[in-house]
Amino acid sequence: MPPKLNASQDDLELFRSRLENIIDQRHPLVRLARLIDWRVFEERFGSLYAEAAGRPALPTRLMVALHLLKHMDGLSDEAICTRYLDSPYVQAFCGETHFQHTLPLDRSSMTRWRKRIGAERMEALLAETLAAAERGGAVAEKHYERVTIDTTVQPKAVTHPTDSKLLHSGIETLARMARKHGITLRQSYRRVARYARQEAARLHHGGKRREAEARVRKLRTWLGRLARDITRKIAGNAEAKATFAETLGLINRLLRQRRSDRGADKLYSLHAPEVECIGKGKARTRFEFGVKVSIATINAAAPGGQFVLGMQSRPGNPYDGHTLAGQIEQVERITGVAVARAYVDRGYRGHGVEAEGRRIFISRQKRGITPTIRRELRRRAAIEPVIGHMKTNGHLGRNFLLGVDGDAINAILAGAGHNLRLLRRWLIRLLCAIVAWLSAANRSPSLGFAHRKIS
Repeated sequence: MPPKLNASQDDLELFRSRLENIIDQRHPLVRLARLIDWRVFEERFGSLYAEAAGRPALPTRLMVALHLLKHMDGLSDEAICTRYLDSPYVQAFCGETHFQHTLPLDRSSMTRWRKRIGAERMEALLAETLAAAERGGAVAEKHYERVTIDTTVQPKAVTHPTDSKLLHSGIETLARMARKHGITLRQSYRRVARYARQEAARLHHGGKRREAEARVRKLRTWLGRLARDITRKIAGNAEAKATFAETLGLINRLLRQRRSDRGADKLYSLHAPEVECIGKGKARTRFEFGVKVSIATINAAAPGGQFVLGMQSRPGNPYDGHTLAGQIEQVERITGVAVARAYVDRGYRGHGVEAEGRRIFISRQKRGITPTIRRELRRRAAIEPVIGHMKTNGHLGRNFLLGVDGDAINAILAGAGHNLRLLRRWLIRLLCAIVAWLSAANRSPSLGFAHRKIS
């Protein structure tokens, strides 16, 4: 069924004070909630719910607000649910009229809501943060015409993949599933595999590579035996075959691959097989394990800061130049403004996406450069701290959402959270400037606000 209204709106609540009478109306979250048009989300997501089927869904504003606050402050689903119960300002931002002492949802409801909305419709949250910034005076439409585009890696929540870890994880996974489905094994190898993994790590650390590789070969042998044993036991059971099909497929990939293998077929994690190894060439992190993400920000310095205009996950580790056309298309779709100039680094050479009315400028380019374009090319480097802030203060630095869709959703929400952080800071600065101006006006008779003496 379509989302229901907040329960506090239907009750009379005669003996309880309303939140608006308790909280400070100048608080940044209260002012931020006024700038956001919450009806946009109800119109955009309303078609996803069937009429007169199932129980009423949770309020759309509640779910949207929780996700915006989560990525604005870099919190987990559990932490934002806890903050909802602790803070009246969070509840006011979520649309409550009276303070709630119980949580209106289960934490898993946020996961199911993200799956229902999907990455494509999640762009509405990013678009509304920009619209709210326009209403607050932090950015204007003219800033959308010239953009800076770059790519980075969104790391997945996986450990550093080593052969011993992956093989031990495969043994643990198969033994656990066999026990759950009542399959009797010749030997589970769980105890000996644990000690072999520990020994392999200790020997590698001590420089005894040949001895460590012997433990890894043992782990590979045990995993192969376990997979073949389970395959024989479920041969005549169609239901069990369907249950084990995906896991056994990943195990077979793991058994076939070798250290020298490269490309899309290389498996780096059993619970996240979509993870890719992307070389960054940095001294501190030569490789990162996740997915490539394309980011677009404004080029000029807007009053509110460097806002994010577009975020896209690009699975398959494509060449940067091949991501440019799709990123510009997303920016124009979200902002509704045609991009006139795009500034990129030298990794985008050979992109071939220039069109009539649009120009692409690459770092260190010499031809067709005017003083204005040269100044805007220097501004291209301003996207690097934006990426750093999203990785440090948001969830771009470690993605905990599942699958390829989780990569895309997390990237978009990370951009929306960054925009809300900038907008919150802008509202605080604006309030401080207004208060300072009023204080100065009360002290200065020349501004016309001084009180006249009554004779």
